[in-house]
Amino acid sequence: MNNKEKFKQYAELLRDWSKRMNLVAPSTLSDIENRHFADSAQLADVLPKDAHIVDLGSGAGFPGVVLAILGWQVVCIESIGKKVAFLNTVKDTLKLDNLTIYHGRVEDFISALPQDEKIVFTARAFAPLVKIMDYVAKTHKSLYLLKGREISAEIDKAKIKYKFDYKLIPSKTGDGFIIIIKNNR
Repeated sequence: MNNKEKFKQYAELLRDWSKRMNLVAPSTLSDIENRHFADSAQLADVLPKDAHIVDLGSGAGFPGVVLAILGWQVVCIESIGKKVAFLNTVKDTLKLDNLTIYHGRVEDFISALPQDEKIVFTARAFAPLVKIMDYVAKTHKSLYLLKGREISAEIDKAKIKYKFDYKLIPSKTGDGFIIIIKNNR
């Protein structure tokens, strides 16, 4: 199955499962390809090619599953059992051997994080920036986050508690941003 077929199958699974549970906003189901897939895929332009992705609060798999389809090694962390069942179905249906689903809380996974220099964190619609920084600060790993138009306020709030270097890249698919955070301390 090529990537185009994988994305088509992923969209079908998302529409089908969304009839039974809240995976994404119903208003976005008519534009999954742009609203969710393309939005998540724009991280491919900025992520290190050899990165091992840890996707925080994966939900319906954005951006983690999209990045796995595109070839990265990805761990999706999700605490809600129904969403884990969905992610496992996507993994099995699309035969994504480079995707691992972790059923549990972000802080539990991070406390047992392996010493892997290639790990970076991703997230989309997960938590405010300062909360994400609270979870990952002790790891000193880079963050590649898809955030909304209120990112400046989130950065200001995070800078009260943390020191970090960041780069903002306007989203190609909406009015949000990609924020890349490095040297968090």
